[in-house]
Amino acid sequence: MRFRMTTWAILLALLVPVAFASGCSDEKPVKVNLSKREDLVAPRMVEAITYAYLPQYSHTISYQRHRRLLEYLRKTTGLPLRQIFPDTFEEHVKMVERGEIDISYSNPFVYVRLAKAGAQAFARVIEPSGEPNFRGQIIARSDNAAINTINDCRGKRWIAVDPNSAGGYLFPLGLFYNHGIKLSDFETVDFAPGPGGKQEKVVLAVHAGVYDIGTIRKGTLDVVRNKIDLGSIRVLAETRAYPGWVYAARKGLDPAVVDAIARAMFALNVDTAEHRAILSAAGMKGIIPARDIDYDPVRKLAEKLNLDR
Repeated sequence: MRFRMTTWAILLALLVPVAFASGCSDEKPVKVNLSKREDLVAPRMVEAITYAYLPQYSHTISYQRHRRLLEYLRKTTGLPLRQIFPDTFEEHVKMVERGEIDISYSNPFVYVRLAKAGAQAFARVIEPSGEPNFRGQIIARSDNAAINTINDCRGKRWIAVDPNSAGGYLFPLGLFYNHGIKLSDFETVDFAPGPGGKQEKVVLAVHAGVYDIGTIRKGTLDVVRNKIDLGSIRVLAETRAYPGWVYAARKGLDPAVVDAIARAMFALNVDTAEHRAILSAAGMKGIIPARDIDYDPVRKLAEKLNLDR
């Protein structure tokens, strides 16, 4: 009984102030007419021309690199462009094939696959080196005394970027092949795991000593400059130069759209401060016209290595 009385005392202490407060409220009751209803529709994504950067780096870096370029293209062409972010190289290819990516910015090896699905190259970049070509690199830890030449890579653990990577796999594989080293000659050949950021993951894996050698596109070490001591990484060799990264329009995209975007890209001038900021952020010095035939050297290499799919 004592317990019941104590419980009721507590409830009354809580309810009385509430009742008093509601009774003193100045707010007028709101009448709701349930006979009138309006269907709510979730906001829909505005139709836009989709633009995607092959996810060689993390999505954050991809966004940071191309944000200014997208803003410039929207302003110059008046077209509603939107950057989207595939998680993997393979997803990027599939999205272009399904017509979900209108403008693809990819490496030349991936472009060769896209071209088979009807995509058409219309522009290529001038690298920070000032050339329209780029290279792959083979890296090792600086303190790994067992690896001093390409021939020392035989029997070692190799981490590459992705099976569809040009600078991070195809080009170095061609270099190994020219030295008589085949895939079967390595202890292991693995690819960077997970979505995006694959170039960085290769460098970090070699830096951590998980793999003996790694292969990346030239320029990647600058991206990880603030993450590791670059003195711990040594560039063992560089591949020959191949045609650089390419812009391609998906099959069926309105030629007038492609022409407007291309003309805006070609108008970027590194001598203009505003344009220089856009190009620098994107890791380019300029954008020039491209033709499908420019990528025949990449096709020939893929055929030579039996990677032509």
